[in-house]
Amino acid sequence: MSLAPAVTEPLIGIAPPSPAGPIDEAQAATLPAPPQIDLPRALQMLRFNQRQIEFVFGARRRHGEVFRMQGIVPGGPVITSHPDHVQSLFTAKADHAVSLTGESPLRPIVGPNSVLTAIGPRHLRQRKLLLPPFHGEAIARYEEMIVEATNREIDTWALNSPIALAPRMQAITLDVIMAGIFGIDGKPQRGTPEHALRRAVRGLVQASTWKSAQLAELMNIGRDEPVGITKIGLDILDRPTYQVIRERRQATDLEERRDILSLLLQARTEDGEELSDRELRDELLTLVLAGHETTANQLAWIWERLVRTPAAHDRLRDAVRGEDEALSARTVEATITEGMRSRPVIPIIGRRVMVPWRLGDFSVPADTPVTMSILLIHHRADVYPDPFAFRPERWDDNKPGTYTWIPFGGGIRRCLGAALAMAEQRVVLETMARRLDITYVDAEPERAVHRNVTMIPSAGARVIVLNRR
Repeated sequence: MSLAPAVTEPLIGIAPPSPAGPIDEAQAATLPAPPQIDLPRALQMLRFNQRQIEFVFGARRRHGEVFRMQGIVPGGPVITSHPDHVQSLFTAKADHAVSLTGESPLRPIVGPNSVLTAIGPRHLRQRKLLLPPFHGEAIARYEEMIVEATNREIDTWALNSPIALAPRMQAITLDVIMAGIFGIDGKPQRGTPEHALRRAVRGLVQASTWKSAQLAELMNIGRDEPVGITKIGLDILDRPTYQVIRERRQATDLEERRDILSLLLQARTEDGEELSDRELRDELLTLVLAGHETTANQLAWIWERLVRTPAAHDRLRDAVRGEDEALSARTVEATITEGMRSRPVIPIIGRRVMVPWRLGDFSVPADTPVTMSILLIHHRADVYPDPFAFRPERWDDNKPGTYTWIPFGGGIRRCLGAALAMAEQRVVLETMARRLDITYVDAEPERAVHRNVTMIPSAGARVIVLNRR
């Protein structure tokens, strides 16, 4: 997807109204079904999984903002890109629009007990238990860890040689997530369960980039338990995870600890039940894998955009190196917001509607998966003038819309770690822009590679660090 030249004022627009929401059978019968993509099922799945940007933008050009594809999900998902349709799904009753994460490829990896894959009352129970560590004072404590981890990492980077930022960002966010979740500060000592856990996480994330991992992903869809190489990798990760949990249960200072594992070990449901080791494992694995990799790749994408957009890069650098702290904070926030609009790491989310649903001029029957293309919503020209340009200044006098800027999802399924992810991005982006002079390696933009449910830069956002302050 190439960048278009900047030709319009950076004003946030409003999409034309499009009715959406639950309807009865009689109303549904008066509306046609969404148009189908006319390609063989296997070809659709291949293009969607490998070239989602080209696939969804091409489908919208041919069919409009609501269309249906054939895929792995039974019945084939409907894809929409209208904010009114997003609002209807985000604000729907929980039993009217059920999250599709319970059917995602992540289910056999993070387990059915995870806040990510659980649905209904189970999801609300897990969310309530996990909410306290991700707000208020906890985030302020994490920010100190982020500053230390960022400075420690960038001090090791070679000058005047190409480096890929994605793995460097993962090193920072992994340190932060290990400290915040397990209470492991810095690099754990060799031979400890914590060291084995950290190595296993890094190995699993690295292995997920292999071509064979994409085949393994297909093999595990629809399962509760992993099979094949996915099971082998998770077994390696599970051993130190369960060992850390067992040792922490025996800690005598549990009440004094503020890490998430310690807090969850003390948590009780409304019925007074504690979490089992398996429940703890599912939650911790979700937070580690989803929490550090998505934030790392989002930071990599932001820099991939910045080094190819000199005006935005200069604006950020000048602001953070100046004396106006308020201007610096606003500029960092605008850059992050635009980065998450332009290159959302999670490109699509969905619900399964359990009643007939109207989507503009169309209707879908009950038990239909309806997905919201974050990519398409974030690139609507009627909402974001000049949508393919990277222009952080468009956010100077505007706040992200609840249904037009949705990199964290929304409603009761909004990402639990959104506040921590934003805090990490603010600190890392500001620190890098203040301390480093960075340029690109390849003049051409990096294409998006789709891995599991994420969209990452193909070369890991390659840059050259020219100078370190």
